[in-house]
Amino acid sequence: MTLDRRSFLKLAALGGGAVFASSLPGCASLGAESAADDFYFVQLSDTHWGFQGPKVNPDARGTLPKAVAAVNALAVKPDFIVFTGDLTHTTDNPVERRKRLAEFRDVVAKLEVREIHYMPGEHDASLDHGKAFSEFFGPTHYTFDHKGVHFVVLDNVSDPAARIGDEQLEWLAADLAKQPKDARIVVFTHRPLFDLAPQWDWATRDGAKAVELLMPFPNVTVFYGHIHQENHHMTGHIAHHSAKSLIFPLPAPLSQPKRDPLPWDPEHPYRGLGFREVEAEDAGLMFSLHELPVQGA
Repeated sequence: MTLDRRSFLKLAALGGGAVFASSLPGCASLGAESAADDFYFVQLSDTHWGFQGPKVNPDARGTLPKAVAAVNALAVKPDFIVFTGDLTHTTDNPVERRKRLAEFRDVVAKLEVREIHYMPGEHDASLDHGKAFSEFFGPTHYTFDHKGVHFVVLDNVSDPAARIGDEQLEWLAADLAKQPKDARIVVFTHRPLFDLAPQWDWATRDGAKAVELLMPFPNVTVFYGHIHQENHHMTGHIAHHSAKSLIFPLPAPLSQPKRDPLPWDPEHPYRGLGFREVEAEDAGLMFSLHELPVQGA
């Protein structure tokens, strides 16, 4: 039997312990399928390297290496990997901040993939407006293109007020003006662009302006981190999907008085932690998510 790339990816995902898979709204399939344009990438988020809290994660320095090993064990190598922020845990000490960024860089250097994209979270960037992050990983916002999909990385964390800012919004508008109306666009950001739970800092103060700029394009999907759990939300036709964390899970939005991390369960270690495969199908106009656990690396 001959398997095309997509069929093989699906079988590989099932063999790797996928726990969730669905076709996502927000990107409508147009025209004939083009297997040559199909691809997939891996999203990892909120590693918080440098975090210490035995009651929350007694394996704080081991979880990221386990995730790296799990990604390297995938049957098919992803086209690229993206880290959607909070690479490190916050510290007031600029020397310690750079030490954590360097240690994180050295751990993920073991990933067996040709291309890795990074973006900061507020733990990495809000205390110095992204200065240390940029020294290690380059710009905090940028674009790239891959197999007919236009990827936009937005920075809604370097401003400690949780804003994208007028200058970056102008940059976004100028970039989008160059795209055809049927462009396939994927946005990566750390905080949600919509008001999920502003009381918990789960929002972007001017995120609605970014969504407004994206709204004229019919094929847009947003992937973000920050909230340490899966959440799926629509703003009009735009789908927003958050990722699990690699350090500790957080409670459902506003489900308790405070957003304290959920305690470690020794009977179910690594519960709530994981990473995801995102498979672009039908020439990149449809996306499927496969959630994968950390354990078993």
